[in-house]
Amino acid sequence: MRQGAARPRNRFDLAEVGGAFGDLGTLIPFVVAYVAVLKMDATAVLLPFGVALLVVGAVFRTPFPVQPMKAIGATALTQAAVSGGLTGDAVVAAGLVTGLIWLALAVSGLAARLARLVPRAALLGVVMGLGFAFMLEGVRMMAGQWLLSAVMLAVTLLMLSRRWPAMLALLAVGAAIALLRDPSLAARLGDQQAALRWPAFAWPGLSASDLWTGALLLALPQLPLTFGNALVAITAENNRLFPDRPIDERRVALSTGLMNLLASAGGGVPMCHGAGGMAGHVRFGARTGGAAIMLGAALVVLALFFGDAIGLLFELVPAPVLGVILFLAGVELALGSRDPEAEKTDRFVLLATAGIATWNAGAAVLFGIAAHHAVRAGWLRP
Repeated sequence: MRQGAARPRNRFDLAEVGGAFGDLGTLIPFVVAYVAVLKMDATAVLLPFGVALLVVGAVFRTPFPVQPMKAIGATALTQAAVSGGLTGDAVVAAGLVTGLIWLALAVSGLAARLARLVPRAALLGVVMGLGFAFMLEGVRMMAGQWLLSAVMLAVTLLMLSRRWPAMLALLAVGAAIALLRDPSLAARLGDQQAALRWPAFAWPGLSASDLWTGALLLALPQLPLTFGNALVAITAENNRLFPDRPIDERRVALSTGLMNLLASAGGGVPMCHGAGGMAGHVRFGARTGGAAIMLGAALVVLALFFGDAIGLLFELVPAPVLGVILFLAGVELALGSRDPEAEKTDRFVLLATAGIATWNAGAAVLFGIAAHHAVRAGWLRP
């Protein structure tokens, strides 16, 4: 950005409204599962997402995403469902530990120094692999109702190509389908009453066992994935899409640390800034932080006044709709990782890293760094 040039203002038009909901594919399933499986308070889970979105939208002025940390969520929910031995307090403790770690990485400057070790080919490979992973998850969610999903995907693509408000139409169709399948849903929603609720301060209730479990079982295994996806990849994606509003790894790490401390204080869940979330927002029309602000405001209102109805409201967005959103977000992310001028050796590193990133972004970063130096040293000859 030129010296003295004004940063674009946030917009709040129809395109930003549509783009605001482009990251529901990851938010809704995890929030519902935390509430249903771990019996966590819906207000405590959802409110920090809304507050964090309001802040990043106002500060970064790009459609910066806020997502649940997937590895922590998957481990916690699986352990709770199988053995019943892991509680919501351990998840809250994981958020506290995660916040402290990322705050330390930001303040010390270590996050930025580590990010600079990742070569361009490996970075693009991580982004491409995350795109593939989103596409595969989208296909999985659509597979149960493949005909309906195929029609919705085709219509959504047609609307996007003509710059029509595809997301709003997709959500409306999803709500209509949900109501047709379960007519009682409308009556149950109508019975809900608005009531102001604040989450309780959660830190004093955490035991040493919660902190130990949250740190070792949940927070530490998540770190490599967060580094690859929610630090390195999101920084590169933001700066590629919005070079007039650049960010750096220190600010992203600082944001990750602060929002996790906030979330854990109120009994919420660990959060991050996933690159796939930005791709989803952008794919459905978002170009400024207005999308994040509007989504954040909606989540804050839902959390504070309709906490008991959150599960019912999310039933209005059935799995095929979430699958379409995830699939198109993945396409957008993967397309942004192309490098037509790359040499053959760099293409090898990029594609091999992408393959590993479909499984784990943190492992992909380590592989990409090693493969890059192995190729440069002549140890690998693709």
